[in-house]
Amino acid sequence: MKETLIQVHDKTFDIYLSEEKIQQRVKEMAADINKDYKNKKPLFIAILNGSFMFASDLFKQLTIEAELCFIKLASYKGMKSSGNVVTSIGLEDDLFGRDVVIVEDIVDTGKTLHRFLPKLIHQQPKSLTIATLLHKPEATEYELTLDYVGFSIPKKFVVGYGLDYDGLGRNLKEIYQVV
Repeated sequence: MKETLIQVHDKTFDIYLSEEKIQQRVKEMAADINKDYKNKKPLFIAILNGSFMFASDLFKQLTIEAELCFIKLASYKGMKSSGNVVTSIGLEDDLFGRDVVIVEDIVDTGKTLHRFLPKLIHQQPKSLTIATLLHKPEATEYELTLDYVGFSIPKKFVVGYGLDYDGLGRNLKEIYQVV
């Protein structure tokens, strides 16, 4: 039997979502997106660093024509949000008249997207939707429409599958929750 507890820095984490469960849900989300964007060519904007694994697996399951770009936004330091949203790598694509899908690893307070979305809306995309692997409804402080949600999870800190704790844990195939 596989050990379910891991240590990352000074914290202990227990397995929360298996690799199989994650991959199955990503396939289901991609099927919905394929249906909703049939005969369209959306631009997917993946938010780094955390969404890179989710974006990659999601993109592999898409059968529609689509483009993918990355932007780096950050608001976390350690296990808490710093409250500041920093743009490290900017968006170079023109969004005017485009169908745009934001790809996010996790939405907890919603502050990052709340601060970022007006910048996108200002560019007048044809449509703007959000696909997030994880959502913490109990932690959400800003009103956001999340169009594709992989899993709703409790208000606990998680690592793995792209999510980190001070830089470590992104490479894990599963998602772990702090104990």
